[in-house]
Amino acid sequence: MIKSITYLIEEAISLLKELIALPSFSKEESDTADLLCRFFHDRGIAYERIGNNVWAYNKYKDDSKPCVLLNSHHDTVKPNSGYTKDPFDPMVKEDKLFGLGSNDAGGCLVSLIAAFLYYYEREDLRYNICLLASAEEEISGKSGVEEAIKHIGPMDFAVVGEPTKLHMAVAEKGLMVLDCEAIGIAGHAAREEGENAIYKAMEAINWFRTFQFPKVSSHLGPVKMSVTVVNGGTQHNVVPASCIFVVDVRTTDVYNNQEVLDIIKQHVSVKVTPRSTRLNPSTIELDHPIVQSGISLGAKTFGSPTMSDQALLPVPSVKVGPGDSARSHAADEYIFLTEIEQGVAFYIDLLKNVL
Repeated sequence: MIKSITYLIEEAISLLKELIALPSFSKEESDTADLLCRFFHDRGIAYERIGNNVWAYNKYKDDSKPCVLLNSHHDTVKPNSGYTKDPFDPMVKEDKLFGLGSNDAGGCLVSLIAAFLYYYEREDLRYNICLLASAEEEISGKSGVEEAIKHIGPMDFAVVGEPTKLHMAVAEKGLMVLDCEAIGIAGHAAREEGENAIYKAMEAINWFRTFQFPKVSSHLGPVKMSVTVVNGGTQHNVVPASCIFVVDVRTTDVYNNQEVLDIIKQHVSVKVTPRSTRLNPSTIELDHPIVQSGISLGAKTFGSPTMSDQALLPVPSVKVGPGDSARSHAADEYIFLTEIEQGVAFYIDLLKNVL
């Protein structure tokens, strides 16, 4: 029997309070994973767990049907020093539910779970539904959604729950961190000796500062490169043989990370080593049914500069959820109860036009 939306909202808020009360820092989410397993077990819902990732399918899963993934995370950052309230006390005051992870992304997670429960017993769905509560999102860890999707099987598209005021991010920037080294020849600074690695680094740094990639994203603008760390030389009278620097590269949906890396290596004479190329930009076509469904509900589309588990999903995805990203990681984090009510209703209606 389909539960009423009012009942599902009450369930969602109750679950969120329980999640807040349990510390769940990235890589330390076992208690909230246990809670989610109990939540599904108590409702007779079969679930699976790998590490601290927990997922479940609709009751009448049919392997001949395509699948939509509903994903949000249950890990949090550590509370910052500005907290005046207990970050693990789910206190409600004037429609605000306070607590670490309430906004990022607990409100989204419990709202997605409520929508999953709404459709759980439907036998006439065109899609299977997989609800995934993932770990390690805040650190883009390899044991989070990247590991989970190896086990949950094929999917066709995804809805990623992050606080967006219920507007839809249809593109999201990717990230590469580059360790660069300019190699010179050591010599005495008082004589015409050596080859100054700092000067070589300066040429490359100037290229990173001024280069414009030919393609510009309509959602995200240009690829952005920022030199953020520089270290060279050992003492004043020695021409340095090495200068190292770090570049933060925010990629867009018109290039993948490897393409951007190849262009960089073609233009600079320093050694360039990416720490990783796995956090790619993401995008979804505006005419995709899930996007059109959101637009019909009044949601606006935008390109997101912040990263989520979209970067690790191999299928088109839209990022949308209750709450406000401006509150994420802030002291005395909170979400409005009315935002959760709106989030549950929005997710149900968003899927209704597709399922």
